[in-house]
Amino acid sequence: MIDKTTQPALQRLRLNLRQLEVFLATARGGSTRAAADRVARSQSAASTALAELEAALGCELFDRIGRRLQLNENGRALLPRAQAIVDQAFEAQDLFLGEHAATLRVGASFTIGEYLLPGLVSRWTQLHPRSLIQLRIGNTSEVLDAVAAMDVDIGFVEGSQTHPDLVMQSWGHDEIVVIAAPGHALAQQCATPQQLSQATWVVREHGSGTRQVTDEWLLGHLEQVRIGFELGSNEAIKRVVAASDGLGCLSRHAVEQSIADGHLIELATHLPKARRKLAIVLHREKKLGRGASDFLAHCRAAAAF
Repeated sequence: MIDKTTQPALQRLRLNLRQLEVFLATARGGSTRAAADRVARSQSAASTALAELEAALGCELFDRIGRRLQLNENGRALLPRAQAIVDQAFEAQDLFLGEHAATLRVGASFTIGEYLLPGLVSRWTQLHPRSLIQLRIGNTSEVLDAVAAMDVDIGFVEGSQTHPDLVMQSWGHDEIVVIAAPGHALAQQCATPQQLSQATWVVREHGSGTRQVTDEWLLGHLEQVRIGFELGSNEAIKRVVAASDGLGCLSRHAVEQSIADGHLIELATHLPKARRKLAIVLHREKKLGRGASDFLAHCRAAAAF
């Protein structure tokens, strides 16, 4: 029996989880067709759900630009609240499936995603066998965009880039080092700024946290920086440097194994050390669930860098 005192509240509730799920999928995919694929519904069902949601709210949530749907001011205001509601619904559902059963979506920049997080994720899943973590790796700009769009729950980045919708929390430090092939002409000496100014450099792409620090470091201490290659991954840079007379700038975490194996050397220079901060990135309006909060505590406790 329903208590009559609850009836007015029930009558005011015009939204449902299906509509919010379609709204979130449309915001990420840019169309109801893409949303339908994400939520395993027909396009007509997705379009109907979105239309019902807009009718219930009494406003449009997207600007229609050709066939593409782009969030307008109303949609941007709803986005974090809709995501929180859907996340909480999944948490409620997972209460009966076991600890941390919900999928945790994590975004990480290349250095962190390839060299720091794998061990942390492995230990986490050993402690929580039912936990599932989706790790999405990109450059720092891409990770910030993913957290801002709520495509991931948590981000890990290096560098000092910011975003108005995000909160950056300190997580540790990292050091950038100069690398070269073992047979490089400068390998047996401490390279001067003049010698480094004449060298050819192999660097990461713009938008990378490593590239941001590299530019600030080198341009602040050298007369010129002659860039020969811009590459989109740390592994590609290591391979090119090992096979050429180019010099590279990468995180110590990214090169320590290659140096230990003798494939690369850390080049001694007269430059001051280049240190940078590592950060955890969260959306200002997103409330973390238990699984995300516990995983962050695990990462913070294990950080020794």
